This record gives sequence, structure tokens and C-alpha cells, in this order.
Amino acid sequence: MDILEDREGWRARHLAWLEGCHRTGVVDWRLYPIPKNTVAPPGRGIDLSRSRLMLVSSAGAYLRDSQAAFDADDPLGDYGQRLISASVPLEALAFAHGHYDHMAVDQDPQVLVPLRHLETMVKEGQIGELTPSMVSFMGYLPDVTRLIDETFPFILQAARAEKADGVLLVPA
Repeated sequence: MDILEDREGWRARHLAWLEGCHRTGVVDWRLYPIPKNTVAPPGRGIDLSRSRLMLVSSAGAYLRDSQAAFDADDPLGDYGQRLISASVPLEALAFAHGHYDHMAVDQDPQVLVPLRHLETMVKEGQIGELTPSMVSFMGYLPDVTRLIDETFPFILQAARAEKADGVLLVPA
């Protein structure tokens, strides 16, 4: 099963939208070709209480003192990823993402990076364990094919390397 149904058709519509943006100098989101799938990808369910879970956040989180910020000003998005220790002090995080209001995440990073809440769930037996790392990326990624080809493989590789049974995506 494909992650994106009619990938080539969507890509053609996306390129036409981009061409219109370049031609007019205006990014008209009303004309953006929203991907639409008719079938959900299949997969087995997991028992969270016996599973190793990896947190993935599209909040654009990065380590303020040791990782480069995402390019939040790029009109085509920043498709990079950051691997961050799951034990990171939340005050060490910064957020680079220009497409959501940062007021809540600046007050409490757990609204988009709920690591301490997940640790509590591990202690209470609701989750088996967390992977040592989490993945962060900037969720403003208008080219879905680049998301599939660049961001998803990184997440999958990280999840496999850390033997995750499942991934929790917290979207921004």
C-alpha cells in the first residue's frame, strides 16, 4: 500500500501550484492540492503497556545550544530532522517553526514535546518504555513527496535503531 495514493497525480498538481506561486508571487493556500487518501494504511495494533514507544514531534524542536534551528522562514519548508535525547531538560529546547502560535509551547514545551508526561505513563505502567531518543521535525512541509522520501525514512531508521514498537506523533 502506498503512503500517498496517486503520488504522481498529486506531484503534478503540487508542481502546478508552485508554478502559480512563482508566477504571481503569491502563495495562495486556497489552491494548495491537499493530499487525500481513501484507504488507511494497514498495521497491527500494539499493547502500549508492553511496548517501547518513540516520540515524534512536528513542532520544530531543537537543542538550543547544540543543534541548528530549522529554517522557519523557508517558504518551501525545512525537511531536516533532529534526534534529541528523551531525557533532555525541556528548558534546553527551542522551537523554530513559523506556522503555529508559539505562546503555549513557549510556556510549557510539553504541549508539543510531552516527554515528562510520557515518563509518568511509563512509571504508571500505561507504556512499557520510551526509546532513548525522540525525533523532531518542522511540520510545515508542503511537498508531501519530500516528506515521504526524506523525513519518513529518517524517522523509520531512528525507530528501528532504537527498537521502537510504535511511534507517537504529536503534530504542531
